[in-house]
Amino acid sequence: MKIKTFVGLVAWIALAGLLSPQMTMAQKTFTLEDLNFGGKNYHKMRPENRYTEWWGNQLIRNEAEYCALVNVKNGKEQRLFNLDDINHWAGLQTSEEKVRHLYSAFFPYSGKPYVMVKNGREDLLVDFKAKKLVKRSTRVQNTQAREWNKISGATAYVLHHQLFVADREGNATQLTRDGSRDIVYGQAVHRDEFGISGGLFWSPSGTKLAFYRMDQSMVTDFPLVTIQEVDWKPKEGESRMATPEPTKYPMAGETSHKVTVGVYDTNTQRTVYLDAGDPTDRYFTNIAWSPDSKTIYMFELNRDQNDCYLVSYDAETGRKIAQIYHETDEKYVEPLHPIRFLPWDSNRFIMQSQKDGYNHIYLCTRDGKEIRQLTSGKWVVMEVLGFNNGEKSVIYASNECSPIQRNLWSVSIANGKRTLLDNGKGWHFGELSKDGNALVDTYSEPDVPRNIDLIGVSAKPSRHNWLTAADPWKGYNVPEYSNGTLKAADGTTDLYWRMVKPVGFDPTKKYPTVIYVYGGPHAHNVDASWHYGSRSWETYMAQKGYVLFILDNRGSENRGRTFEQATFRHLGQEEMKDQMEGVKYLKSLPYVDADRIGVHGWSFGGFMTISLITNYPETFKVAVAGGPVIDWKWYEAMYGERYMDTPQTNPEGYAMTSLLNKAKDLKGKLQIIQGLNDPVVLPQHCLTFLKACIGAGTQPDFFVYPGEPHNMRGHQSVHLHERITQYFEDYLKK
Repeated sequence: MKIKTFVGLVAWIALAGLLSPQMTMAQKTFTLEDLNFGGKNYHKMRPENRYTEWWGNQLIRNEAEYCALVNVKNGKEQRLFNLDDINHWAGLQTSEEKVRHLYSAFFPYSGKPYVMVKNGREDLLVDFKAKKLVKRSTRVQNTQAREWNKISGATAYVLHHQLFVADREGNATQLTRDGSRDIVYGQAVHRDEFGISGGLFWSPSGTKLAFYRMDQSMVTDFPLVTIQEVDWKPKEGESRMATPEPTKYPMAGETSHKVTVGVYDTNTQRTVYLDAGDPTDRYFTNIAWSPDSKTIYMFELNRDQNDCYLVSYDAETGRKIAQIYHETDEKYVEPLHPIRFLPWDSNRFIMQSQKDGYNHIYLCTRDGKEIRQLTSGKWVVMEVLGFNNGEKSVIYASNECSPIQRNLWSVSIANGKRTLLDNGKGWHFGELSKDGNALVDTYSEPDVPRNIDLIGVSAKPSRHNWLTAADPWKGYNVPEYSNGTLKAADGTTDLYWRMVKPVGFDPTKKYPTVIYVYGGPHAHNVDASWHYGSRSWETYMAQKGYVLFILDNRGSENRGRTFEQATFRHLGQEEMKDQMEGVKYLKSLPYVDADRIGVHGWSFGGFMTISLITNYPETFKVAVAGGPVIDWKWYEAMYGERYMDTPQTNPEGYAMTSLLNKAKDLKGKLQIIQGLNDPVVLPQHCLTFLKACIGAGTQPDFFVYPGEPHNMRGHQSVHLHERITQYFEDYLKK
């Protein structure tokens, strides 16, 4: 026995000598507390980052405990102040008063040593050179919307549904008295579609405020409720009754709200409304001001969303000046970006449109005449960052280098010459200085967790690396991430996919495979960022022995108008065909077990998940659908009608895409998960599908998160992803 043990030990030592140090070291295993954004260890597993803010043309590094001035040419830093300094100078002593971190600190005035910080109760302007508090903000707590203007120092805010404007000294003027749940002021309208994220728009001079007024009194309430969290032994007088929290929800084909735009002049204290005509069944979006604060520009669409005008208005009187641009499309037009005037020429602006099939930048005169198309090609402009005043160019992000990349470019206003500013690889986000001469470039690549470069913007850009983040997953069992393309169901279009192979992958084995799907507009899953954009849950599943496969089908973003509009009036149909091309590819791989294929998705992905398991029951054994759309006639008018038209004008399309008549075709195991207070995909969807399954005699599983909206918040997300995982463990691995 001893001899055998000794021989075995010698053999082990000999084998160990042939192995690399990495193979002999024990690798750690991930938990959801590491990988999920709600996890207790998640923040330690993210690549190192640096948070920045421009102080005019000077770069500031914002960290939790300090702010530092950064030399953009060499990356050297000089401390300006720390957190204790700010709290001391502002006279903040109690824990409720103190600023807790400096990540959100910003520097509103070029050349002035002022920093604006927040403590959750108020905004404080501090002079860090004189070491004193300059100003406290007005009305931070409990406001429903708020917008400060650095020029005039005025603050517009909504409190208890009413709109107020406070001057620099904090003297407040109440502008409205009829605000309510039905009459909404100064907040996002049209359910945040068309690029809308707020409802308060200060003029460049800071003396005029444009604001939304939304009358939704005619819109039907959906009866959401909040279940009270009561101890097993309730307190005296504490109600055990659920609290009604209805939400206004304009469903496709039904009565929608009416929006108007008001303008308040702080000098005259008068309010006028833009003379846009009857707001019934119309959308007003992308509000912009002229540099002289005299004119307001707004894109206006009909309810069919196929006829769009850019209209100018006199800000003093509200009078319509002219319809300066018109765009139509047989399917839909979708303005998402306000016009932007050139900083050096107040008579010209740039506009974004995909009228040539791809989103590009156009140069126009103040009266809307097109001068030239500044960018063109079979790729899309993804964001306009701003302008370089010296070079007289536009700085933007696009996927010109590759459909799955995002790179930073400049284009000359004079001749349209484009210059690549970054390294030409990966997925880049930029923050531009005030004059546009410098750029903070934060990016990753499939094998690069995070880098930050400081770029000098010129005809010959310069780059200096400021951060190369270490791999936070070093020492863990990390799966293999790969990427490729396959043809769509049309036989010609390239579709991009990502695959995550199991940890310890053995090509001679057959593995259960889960397809993660979204598939809808304005989203993508596969890109050239770290691990090809892989969601951390995929790593968790790969660790448990699954192959994960993700495909961006036609209908998803960043591939142009034809690619997106392929799904028009029949959502889910072309998308399923493309996903099944992915399945065909998977079945060609010797290590994929064709008898153990599952699918999971959320929201539009939940719709796709149930569509796939009911339309292809012979392929999909297990599915988990979160917050799924079941029938598009119950979805909101703005989004639903853009892609499906109305139930009245497209009854065939709504019938074809409804999952109610597919309940009878469920054969595999399906779990549906829903936030009980979801105001986006209403619980009506899943509950009605369950009723259809009862009638059809099929047996889905159902789990609900009380009090949660469309996505699970905080640590509940860890619970959610463990539940999703366990369902596949229980039913797909067997």
